[in-house]
Order: sequence, then structure tokens, then C-alpha cells
Amino acid sequence: MVEQQQPPQQISEQEKRDYSLDRLSEAFETSARRWELIVYPSLFAFIILAGYGFFLIYSLATDVHYLAISVDSNMTVLASNMQSVSDNMTHMTANIKIMATNLTDINRKVGTLEPMLTSINSMDQSMGSMERSIQSITVSTHNMRSDMAIMNQNVSRPMSFMNTFLPW
Repeated sequence: MVEQQQPPQQISEQEKRDYSLDRLSEAFETSARRWELIVYPSLFAFIILAGYGFFLIYSLATDVHYLAISVDSNMTVLASNMQSVSDNMTHMTANIKIMATNLTDINRKVGTLEPMLTSINSMDQSMGSMERSIQSITVSTHNMRSDMAIMNQNVSRPMSFMNTFLPW
């Protein structure tokens, strides 16, 4: 702390003002030194934290970019695979219809034997049930393919929009 000096009693008015200004100047310098001890380290810490924040945001954006690329390529492959599954289910349904027709012919030819007829009728019903099940699977697979196509559009469209803002 600065020692305060007492002005002499026998001094002029101008000397008193000069003395007051000197004391004010010293007090201001002391206060400024105290503020420098607080402000400069705080400013340095803020700059370091701002740099670290930029690094975190940059690395997050990079990770999201790679994730978008990965999801887009995987969805394309998955959509083509679902299309293949749907095509194969269509062929299977056609083949099962042919099998059902053939079983009807076999049933007619073997109709003279009563025990076989019962057995073939139950097989025919089972095949009809299997045909309906496979048709249901075909519809479900088609719905899955449609949902995957919609999801691919929902992911790739925003990601391609976001890619226009990214610097890389």
C-alpha cells in the first residue's frame, strides 16, 4: 500500500492541486497494476479455451462427415440387396404357384386311393398356406425396401446439404 503523505501546512493553492493530482495519479497506477494481474491471465486462458473449443467442433464435424459417407454407401448396398431379395421372392412365388398346380394334377391322378387323397389334400392346403405366407413375406420385403429407400433419402439429402457448408 502506498504511504499517504500529508501536505505541509504552509503551501500555496497551486501546490495543493499538484499534490492532489500526484496522489490521484499514484492511486490510478496502483489500481491499473492490480487489474493487469487479473485481466491478462484471464485473457490468455480465454484464448486457450476458445482454441480448444474450435478443435472440438472441428473434430466433431470431421467425424459426422465420415459417418455420413459410411451411412450413404451402406444404404446404397443395402437397397440393392433388398431389391435382389424382392426379385428372388417373386420368382419363388411363381415357382410355388407352379408347384401348387402340379400338386393338383397329382391329386387328381391319385384320387382313387382314399388315404393318399386325404394326405395330398392336407399337403395341398399346406402348400396354399405356404404360398400365402410367402406372398406376405414378399409384401413385407417390398415394404422394407421402400422404407430403406425413404430412409436413404432422409439421411443422404440432409447430409449432402450439410456437406455444402463444410470446408473439406
